[in-house]
Amino acid sequence: MEEPHQRVVRALHTDTTVTVYQAYSPAIGLPAAREGRFPASWKRDRMTWVKPSFLWMMYRCGWATKEAQETVLAVEIDRAGFEWALRRACLSHHRPGLHASPEAWRRELRDAPARVQWDPERDLRLRPLPYRSLQLGLAGEATRRYADEWTVSITDVTPLAHEVHALVRAGDLDGARRLLPREAPYPTPEGLLDRVGGTAPPAAA
Repeated sequence: MEEPHQRVVRALHTDTTVTVYQAYSPAIGLPAAREGRFPASWKRDRMTWVKPSFLWMMYRCGWATKEAQETVLAVEIDRAGFEWALRRACLSHHRPGLHASPEAWRRELRDAPARVQWDPERDLRLRPLPYRSLQLGLAGEATRRYADEWTVSITDVTPLAHEVHALVRAGDLDGARRLLPREAPYPTPEGLLDRVGGTAPPAAA
C-alpha cells in the first residue's frame, strides 16, 4: 500500500531555480561544466532524463563509476521551464483512472514533450525507500529549451559523489548525510502534477 504523498517532487531549489542531476562521459560532462552550457556535441534531438534526487542519480550511475556516466552534473534550471515540462508531461506507463484507455495514453505519450516516471527513492546505501522520486524525460522542444533556455548553471559534482561514497563505505553515514544536497518538497502550483499522478507536499503544520 502506498504511503500518503508518496509521489511528491523533492529537490534542491531556490525561489527561481531547481537543481537536477545527470551523468555523462567526461567528453560531454567536463566541457558542459567548464562552459556552463551543453556543448554542440550534446544531441538536442534525443530524449534526455533529468533527476532532482542526488541519491537516485548515484544509484543510476553507480557513484560515477559506470561507463559513460563518470561525470555527474548538477544542472540548475529555471523553475518556469521545469514547470512548463511538468504541465505538459505524460506518465511513461498507462495508469487506469488517470488515462481514459491504453490507446488514449499512447496518444498522449506520443504528443507530449516530456514524460515522467516515479521510481523508488534511495537511501545512502542505495536501497529503495517507501516513497518515490521523480524522473523527468525531455524530448523535442523540451530538450532544446532545457539546453538553450532553461539552464542557469552547470556544476561538476563528481568530487562530491566520490566523497559521499567514501564516507558510506567507511560506515560514516552521518558524515555522508551532512554532505548531501538539501532536497526539500518542491512548492507545487495547483494542477502542476495532475497529468502525471503526483501530489502536492503536505501543508506545513
